[in-house]
Amino acid sequence: MKKIYLLIIILISISLIGIILGQIMSIKNAFIIKNEQLEQSIQMAVNEVGQEIAEQSSRFPSAGFPKLSPEWPSDQFLKLLRTPTVAQRYSANQVYEKLNMALKKQGLRKTNFEFAIINRNSLTNSYEMQTLNFSKLMADTSRSRTFWFPLSPPSGSIAEGLIADEELWVIVPDVKNFLLESMSWMIGGSVLFTLIIFTAFFITVHTMLRQKKLSEIKSDFINNMTHEFKTPLATISLAVDALKNEKVWQSREKADYFSSVIKEENKRMNKQVEAILQAALLDKQELQLNMKPQRVHEVITGVTDNFKLQMEDRNGRAELHLDATDDLIEADEVHFTNLLSNLIDNAVKYSKDTGLLITICTQNTGNTLRIKIEDNGIGMNKETVNRIFEKFYRAHTGNVHNVKGFGLGLSYVKAMVEAQKGKIKVESAPGRGTTFTLEFPLFR
Repeated sequence: MKKIYLLIIILISISLIGIILGQIMSIKNAFIIKNEQLEQSIQMAVNEVGQEIAEQSSRFPSAGFPKLSPEWPSDQFLKLLRTPTVAQRYSANQVYEKLNMALKKQGLRKTNFEFAIINRNSLTNSYEMQTLNFSKLMADTSRSRTFWFPLSPPSGSIAEGLIADEELWVIVPDVKNFLLESMSWMIGGSVLFTLIIFTAFFITVHTMLRQKKLSEIKSDFINNMTHEFKTPLATISLAVDALKNEKVWQSREKADYFSSVIKEENKRMNKQVEAILQAALLDKQELQLNMKPQRVHEVITGVTDNFKLQMEDRNGRAELHLDATDDLIEADEVHFTNLLSNLIDNAVKYSKDTGLLITICTQNTGNTLRIKIEDNGIGMNKETVNRIFEKFYRAHTGNVHNVKGFGLGLSYVKAMVEAQKGKIKVESAPGRGTTFTLEFPLFR
C-alpha cells in the first residue's frame, strides 16, 4: 500500500512539473511572437510616416523663380533646386503627432517613443530635429529598440544628386516591459491556474495521507476493540462454566465470587460501549449537557476515593491541595466527573512500577478556577504531547503492552472541557511525569 501511495505522489509530481514547464515554454514562445509582431507594427508605422514625409519633400518647390545673380551657378539657383529639409517643412510636434497617429493605427496607443531626423549629407551627420531624450536613449540601446526609414525622393527626380540625404530614426524604450505589460493577463492567468493545480495536488496528497492514517487508526481501533471485548467475554464464559460446577454452586461463597466477576466484567464492557457511543455523539454534535452549579472540591474528593484501591495496588497515593477559595463552576455533573476520572485513570495506567504519586491542586486566578493534575509517571515525548488529544491516538510505550483502551479518553476530555467553556493544556517530558492544567470560569 505504501508503494502505491508513493507511486501516485511521484506521478502527480512529474505531471505538475510537466505542466509548469509547459506553461513556461508557452509564455516564452508567446513573448517571442509578440515581440516580432510589435517590431513589425512599429516599423510599419515608421515606414508610413517616413513615406509621407519623403513624398512631400520630393516635390519640386512651387514658389516662383527669384531674380538670379549674374554669377553661374549662383547660390540662389542651387538653393532653388535643393529640396527643403524636413526641419524646414515640419515642426518637431508635427512629426511627433504623425508618428503617434500611425502607432495608434497599428493598435499601439500607449507606446512611448523618441525620434530624430538625421542629415547624412552633413559631414557630422547632424540632427536636424530630435526629441528631448533621443540622444540619451541612442547612447544606451541595451533596453531600447531602434527603427529607421530613409527619407529619399522617388528615383528619376530632376533634383537627383542635389537633395539632402535624410533619415527618420525612432527609438522605443523598455520594449520588454511593454511586452510584459501587454501579456500580463496571460502571465497572470498561467500563474493563477498553476497555483490552482498545485493547490489541488497538495490537497490530494494531504487527503491521501490522511485517509491512509485514518485507515491505520481504524484498523488499530478494531483490533483494540476486539481485544477489549474478547477479554471480558472470555472471563464471563469461564465464570459461567465454573458456576455449572457442582462444587461451586453448592458453596454460597464461591457462587457469589463468580457472580461478582460476571457483574464486574459486564460493567467493564458497558463502560467501553459507553465510551464509543459518547465519541459517536461528539462527532455528530448531539451530546446534550445538563449544566448545573457544581462544587469542584467535592467532585475531586469523590473521584480520588474511587481510585484509592487501584493506587494502593500500585503502591501509590494521591495528595490533594484544594486551595481555591471559590470552587463553584457551572458544569454537567456526569461528564465533569468522567473527565476527571479519565485524567486520574491515565495517571494510574502510565505510572511507574512503584511510588505512584498523583497531586491535585486547585486555585483561583481572577474569575477562573484552575485545576492541576500532576503525576510522576513515565511522561510523554514532544510528538505524543502534540497528538495526545487526537481521537484514537494511543501513546507508544516501547515494549510495554499492558495499557488498554481505545484512545478515546483524552479526546473526550478535551471535548468535554471545551463544551463546558473551559481550557486544557498538558506539559510532559519522558521520565518526569505529566501535568494537566484545566481552567473553568467561576459560576456567578
